[in-house]
Amino acid sequence: MGFVSFIGRVLFSAIFILAAWQKIQDFGVDGGGALKSMEPKIELFRQHVQETLHFSLPVVEMKYLLMAAIGLEGLGGLLFTFGSSLGAYLLLIFLAAVTPIMHDFYNFDLTNPEYLFQFSQFLKNLSLFGALLFFLGMKNSSYRQIRKKPPVKTKAQ
Repeated sequence: MGFVSFIGRVLFSAIFILAAWQKIQDFGVDGGGALKSMEPKIELFRQHVQETLHFSLPVVEMKYLLMAAIGLEGLGGLLFTFGSSLGAYLLLIFLAAVTPIMHDFYNFDLTNPEYLFQFSQFLKNLSLFGALLFFLGMKNSSYRQIRKKPPVKTKAQ
């Protein structure tokens, strides 16, 4: 069962590791395509926060945000491959931060073809988030079972 679990973690984390690798390969001097698609989404997010919460988010260099996302995605995927809870937590942070900003289906009209794409990507990330929560729950419950072994009874003579 341990080998099957490892293969499952490899296949699951491949999504994150390969995406991080692709972003690293494309990064270059200007941040690549990921930065170009991220900039308008972050600005729209900043405007929403300003309008709804009347709070201005600090302006951060977009390259640094992208590098942080790549780090969370890549390192989290690698650690998760080997069954690390830290890797799962890093991927949870990545998904929680990126999903509502980058897959903003709520900013599109229902008739717009982009709506369906963004909504399906949002649901994909939501399911990945749920799978990570499931992994952490199973890992914690198995750890508790190991700790709560019944005491060994000795025979009285």
